[in-house]
Amino acid sequence: MDIQEQRQGNVMVLGPVGRLDSLSCRDFEARLLGALNESKAVLVDCTGLEYISSAGLRSLLVAAKQARAASSQLALAALRDNPREVFEISGFSAIFAIHATVEEALASFT
Repeated sequence: MDIQEQRQGNVMVLGPVGRLDSLSCRDFEARLLGALNESKAVLVDCTGLEYISSAGLRSLLVAAKQARAASSQLALAALRDNPREVFEISGFSAIFAIHATVEEALASFT
């Protein structure tokens, strides 16, 4: 998995590309937690995310807990069909702010 990274104003945007599974979740989690330490606003752009496993969901949950404890903002955007279905079935869609587009997500940060 590749993780694209860019800053949009005060928002750090991370874009995982490929599969977020047990093989890649540790690197992604470390980068996501690092982004939350660097920035009070982090967006996960899921445009390139093809698949997410329970290990990937766990990485996001750890980040959500850290964001909440630090009063940071964490959002997701542009979920493809397969990952969106996993989020809905697991109930994670109720935990995260999920936006249809990156632009919509960026506009939601305060």
